[in-house]
Order: sequence, then C-alpha cells, then structure tokens
Amino acid sequence: MSKTIKVALAGAGAFGIKHLDGIQNIDGVEVVSLISRDLEKTREVADKYGIAHVTTELSDSLALPDLDAVILCTPTQMHAEQTIACLKAGKHVQVEIPLADSLKGAQEVVALQKQTGLVAMCGHTRRFNPSHQYVHKQIAAGKFNIQQLDVQTYFFRRTNTNALGQARSWTDHLLWHHAAHTVDLFAYQCGSPIVKANAIQGPIHPVLGIAMDMSIQLQAANGAICTLSLSFNNDGPLGTFFRYIGDTATYLARYDDLFTGKEEKIDVSPVDVSMNGIELQDREFFAAIREGREPNSSVAGVLACYEVLHQLEQQLAA
Repeated sequence: MSKTIKVALAGAGAFGIKHLDGIQNIDGVEVVSLISRDLEKTREVADKYGIAHVTTELSDSLALPDLDAVILCTPTQMHAEQTIACLKAGKHVQVEIPLADSLKGAQEVVALQKQTGLVAMCGHTRRFNPSHQYVHKQIAAGKFNIQQLDVQTYFFRRTNTNALGQARSWTDHLLWHHAAHTVDLFAYQCGSPIVKANAIQGPIHPVLGIAMDMSIQLQAANGAICTLSLSFNNDGPLGTFFRYIGDTATYLARYDDLFTGKEEKIDVSPVDVSMNGIELQDREFFAAIREGREPNSSVAGVLACYEVLHQLEQQLAA
C-alpha cells in the first residue's frame, strides 16, 4: 500500500490525544474521523487536529469511503466488541490495551482476525518504549538475561478519573488493564512463556466495585521471576516503574527513559526513530498494513497474556 492510510480514531480522551500527537509525526497517514461520546468536546479536539469528520458512533466512521484502519482508545469493556466490528467491516484495527476484559472476548477477536487476514494489533506499549527496547536488544544479543523483574504500577484514583484527572464514564481495572502491560512484557522480554502465576488483592471499593490494590507473582519457563505491585490508592509518585535484575546488569525503566541500577541515565535515543512509545506503536501498526505482515503485539501474539490474566481472575474469584 503506497497511498495515504486513512484512519479513524475512537476515543478523544487522554490516550486518544496521545495517539493523535504521535500520528502527526508519521508520514503517509491521515486521521479522517474522530469518534467519542461527547460531540461538542470531540469537535473541539477534531478542530485542533484538523479532522473533518466527527461522530459519536463507530458505525458512522466504518461506513466512510476509503477508510483503511481504526484505532480504538475506548473504554475497556468495549474493546473486543468494537475490534470485531472493525474487522467485520474490513478495516485494519489497533485496539488500546487491553484486548478484552475476558479470555473469551480475546479468543473471539483472534479467531476473526485469522479469518479476515487483516492487521489487528493491541497496544502493548511497553514492547515499543525505547527503554524496554534497549533491554530487549541486550537480551537478543546475549548480553543480558533477566533473573527478576520487579514492577510497581501506582496511581491515585480513589475517584473514577482518567490520566488527566477528568471524570470517567467507565471503571478501570488493575488486572485486565494495568497488569496486562507487565504480564505481556515479562514473557516477551524473557522469550519464555509464563508457567506459574499467583495473585492476591485488597478490599473491593464500595463505590467503584473493583480491588484498589493487587499483588501478582509470575515465573517464566526459563526460571525468571516477576513481582508486580499495583495500586489505585498510592498518593505519588505515579506511574509504572520497572527494575530489571539480570546476570550482568540492573536496569531501571520509567516509561521511555532508562537508568542503571545506580541511577545513571542511559542514552536510548539511538534505539528507534522516536523517543515516544505511543508513536512507535502507531508506526508499527501502519508499517504492518503497508507491508502486509503481522505486527509486533498482534492480537494473536498477545493472546497468551490474556490466558494468564484469566487464570489469575479465576484464582481471585476463588
């Protein structure tokens, strides 16, 4: 495909805007439609980014002539259903993490992608952050092997707000959303499937109906272990922090930045064409469409993560 890729973006919230910013740096891609629940606010965002078509319905965008692809930044509970709608409409699709909020939903998406042959990718951004790419290249070169990955995913969300502090119309989830990043990254970096997984969670919030604190342990087939702590109760610092403990080094990853265990900053700018993990994720999506290939973090490639999340959910329910 040599022509301009025309894409619709669903979800004009905090993460949708991150994608719009990243796409501005990618040649040969045009966002032609913006979909979100609040039409007036959606128009404001569309005007800022020069997007002509605005709607509250995904189906309106899927009916546009010459539309090639869709990026979904919508509530978790809609991901599987909307991804399936895009594939049935013959559109390539990238859905933000998580692929689904159940294993059944994830399996249905993967099955349909295999039938259609379209590019279907899930936004497992950690695979694309320059910090984690640097570590991945060290592992691939045989210079580093993970012994333990220690991860803290901390937010302060005792009310239902998004990353910008704005009120949310849906409820986020520590297991199916935030743990998915680390579960997938751990297996991806180890190059080895997860064979043991355990989880415990704290009290259920009386209003939000979700656990606000969670602890997860993982072990890969190659013996490496991972400890993941998650909280919506943490009052700063906020974000996800990774400590790679290996046989030759220790690395501290904070989103796109990387440090040694002694807090010496590592220059990861030569790793890829950008220091923006979301932009790099989008570049992979559009490159896979142009080249007719399976993308890194394809829906089939990340399915094992959702099998582990399902297993953990069963444990917590019991």
